[in-house]
Amino acid sequence: MAKNFAEIAFTDAAKRLQEIHGSRRSYERMEKFNIQDGLTENEKTFIKNQDSFYLATVGTTEFPYIQHRGGPKGFLKVIDNKRIGFIDFVGNKQYVSVGNMTTNNNVSFITIDYPTRTRLKIYAKSEVIELKNNPELYELLDLDDYKFRPERMIVFHIEAYDWNCPQHITPRYTIDEINNSFLSQQDYIKSLKQEINELKQKMKS
Repeated sequence: MAKNFAEIAFTDAAKRLQEIHGSRRSYERMEKFNIQDGLTENEKTFIKNQDSFYLATVGTTEFPYIQHRGGPKGFLKVIDNKRIGFIDFVGNKQYVSVGNMTTNNNVSFITIDYPTRTRLKIYAKSEVIELKNNPELYELLDLDDYKFRPERMIVFHIEAYDWNCPQHITPRYTIDEINNSFLSQQDYIKSLKQEINELKQKMKS
């Protein structure tokens, strides 16, 4: 737990509950010595390998809104150690998250790697950028070999982040991950079939 993450997450109400339930002293010790100044290579690599994340924004109604954002692996791009960005695809045109960000740019999001049961939590300031206003950024965020209709770009200016424990994360795998794990077995079966066919031909001759 980093000091800068705790400064945002640990409200007075949260601290009072930590006191009541006996965890405040240990968190307080950790907060004093652990400060994160931007993403390390570990976080950058993790983010580059994800194909989705869950974004939380708050609207003028003061209710939070959680939205799943997804794309091909690597659609969420690391710009530098304090900025992450992505191209916002055309969707159902409700604009709840984007609308919330125009009135309150404080956001939080979490991205989860299910096979390794790892999750990264991030607090950030969001910036909504129109496509025509920054072609250089669009070129940086653009995706190869993936069909999509871009509507805008969104950049997250990272305020703090923290890794979460793997407890209660059920391992899940994509079809591609499952297929890749069986490639060696498939190659072995293919070679066996070829050997069998060759033996059959020899027996006939």
